[in-house]
Amino acid sequence: MTQVYEGSCLCGAVRYTLLCAPKAVSHCHCSQCRKGHGAAFASYGSVPRSALQVVSGADAISVYASSEAVRREFCSRCGSNLFWSRSQGDYSDWISIALGTLDTAFKPGKQAHVHRESAVLWQSPAE
Repeated sequence: MTQVYEGSCLCGAVRYTLLCAPKAVSHCHCSQCRKGHGAAFASYGSVPRSALQVVSGADAISVYASSEAVRREFCSRCGSNLFWSRSQGDYSDWISIALGTLDTAFKPGKQAHVHRESAVLWQSPAE
């Protein structure tokens, strides 16, 4: 039986399920992820777009195009960052999930810190 992962935003308006475990787990230090999350870095895992099912609150999801090819999705009620994806090009058939919104326990294997050159000076990422 395949593990199903559940997630939600802070206020619970948006609820989703993942039909597979997140892959390509990364902790991004770029300025857009930092600002979007209000934190030193943002942690994401990716799934094929077809593996994400928004089960409630789709009407509460707002989209922000942070660049020509990147869409960031968040709850318009509580502000929780939920997903980001490419609208064109490589990996446009995948979506990245903000791992802090998962409600089901998830322990990734391999992880990567990306865009370390943009990391804030006041925090040192774990190795």
